[in-house]
Amino acid sequence: MRFRQRATAGLATLLLPLAGLVGLASPAQAADSATATYSKTQDWGTGFEGKWTVKNTGTTAISSWTIQWDFPSGTSVTSAWDADVTSSGNHWTAKNKSWNGTLAAGASVSFGFNGAGSGSPSNCTLNGGSCDGGTTVPGDNPPSAAGTPTASSVTDTSVKLSWSAATDDKGVKNYDVLRGGSKVATVTTTSYTDTGLTAGTDYSYTVQARDTADQTGPVSGAVAVHTTGGGTTDPPPTGKNVKLGYFTEWGIYGRNYNVKNLVTSGSAAKITHINYAFGNVTNGQCAIGDSYADYDKAFTADQSVSGVADTWDQPLRGNFNQLRELKAKYPNIKILWSFGGWTWSGGFAQAAANPAAFAQSCYNLVEDPRWADVFDGIDIDWEYPNSCGLSCDTSGAAAYKNLMQALRAKFGSNNLVTAATTADGTSGGKIDAADYGGASQYVDWYNVMSYDFFGAFAAQGPTAPHSPLTSYSGIPTPGFTTADAIAKFKSKGVPASKLLIGIGFYGRGWTGVTQSAPGGTATGPAAGTYEQGIEDYKVLKTSCPSTGLVAGTAYAYCGNNWWSYDTPATIGTKMSWAKSQGLGGAFFWEFSGDTSNGELVSAINSGLS
Repeated sequence: MRFRQRATAGLATLLLPLAGLVGLASPAQAADSATATYSKTQDWGTGFEGKWTVKNTGTTAISSWTIQWDFPSGTSVTSAWDADVTSSGNHWTAKNKSWNGTLAAGASVSFGFNGAGSGSPSNCTLNGGSCDGGTTVPGDNPPSAAGTPTASSVTDTSVKLSWSAATDDKGVKNYDVLRGGSKVATVTTTSYTDTGLTAGTDYSYTVQARDTADQTGPVSGAVAVHTTGGGTTDPPPTGKNVKLGYFTEWGIYGRNYNVKNLVTSGSAAKITHINYAFGNVTNGQCAIGDSYADYDKAFTADQSVSGVADTWDQPLRGNFNQLRELKAKYPNIKILWSFGGWTWSGGFAQAAANPAAFAQSCYNLVEDPRWADVFDGIDIDWEYPNSCGLSCDTSGAAAYKNLMQALRAKFGSNNLVTAATTADGTSGGKIDAADYGGASQYVDWYNVMSYDFFGAFAAQGPTAPHSPLTSYSGIPTPGFTTADAIAKFKSKGVPASKLLIGIGFYGRGWTGVTQSAPGGTATGPAAGTYEQGIEDYKVLKTSCPSTGLVAGTAYAYCGNNWWSYDTPATIGTKMSWAKSQGLGGAFFWEFSGDTSNGELVSAINSGLS
């Protein structure tokens, strides 16, 4: 979601000062008796978490270690732990702390860092020698990504996987085969048959190359596999067929988008649920987001759903009263109060420390007698548990499950409990950071935010669709697709019927672009009405009409601007895909980006009908 000046991810960072190079270790400690391997443990688009591991491969102890490497321009270390990291231009040096320099024979030690940009290290040296334990300088680079696996010979209990080879300057030694992000095999060839699977079950596979120094390359794109037999993976969606839209409390200001617009656009007749965004999360509790918009603002007769003006002395005004009037007109619509969002997710760390107290505070607010009849449940938009969004959370993988369990216990079975989730389908990414599988037993569904994968938060590009349904050749980050996210959630044990596909009613765009096809360079974000690099669909459909399709979504090249966004046609494609996957429906962010006659809502409705 967006509250909404959203970048893909934020870093809680401390910028390191420039410094001269640290002196090299003595020749007796040279790298022919040690290796240094690098891995990227997390990637959030504009930044990442990296890790170096030093291993003493010799027969005598090492008393100190120094790793040096180069990053490409635009990639840098922003904070580090368990090592002293300095830089000179694009050259980086990491030296052991006073307490972790000594390594016995066969021992290893790791240090980590947060980084900005998307580059990989090169020209690595360890104590003056090659990081792969050889004597050559500048050293060994990690292997490239292997090709996305293809699946064949699928049976009830097995599948054959094949992929194109990775490359490495000193040779690829083997490949790790990952199922749902966990290693199931290491092979020396470019194929593997996985056995012992369960019939009628969804799996997701990726591979990762390893070189002769045991350095691992990037994880490949994912392939989703459904084994034969056993019926469908999940029970039917039980008629859920959710069609949910977000209504923002602040939309009544500059956007002049009121609850009544849901009626005049025809959208109210075509949806099943509304998420009202956002309530605040502060001091470990749910709290009002904007009291004036929520329950105080007086609407005139022409602004009101009922056609009757608010009076100064009526018990409830604002958006809450307008939603009450909407429910009177469309009694089938259920409304949830959504808490958190991009801006207010920082409060969930304190909430997670006492889930029962948090759940009680939310229940007291949602069920306040002044508006209890308006809401049918609660939605949690935590961006992101045990990972980084606007700020970084370290509550642990179990915190999310504990929070959802407490909310379900308090709200009971007669209220809806739902959540907006990351769509990061990469190995070791945000879906892997929290127990979404364990938490799914307590929620009615997850709103999978399958958009904002790419955008002008990477100001120079490459241009890429912000909401790709599937992978494509040249995608900047394999795993950043709707299909990868859904496959990963399924592999975690989340029923398909509890997953909603996400649609953005806006586009993301760059300027200074010289090619129409995806993958071009740019000079910065394109101009937007409310935020640079973002524009509503209702504007883009005429100002920069679609000129092509990629990965199940549209893109548009006009002048020197490049935009990507969904159209009624691409939404139709995505809804067909969602039905083929047995998903519980769809949701979108947010109503005011649609045309005055609600053509995107209509596309969702007809696509799911």
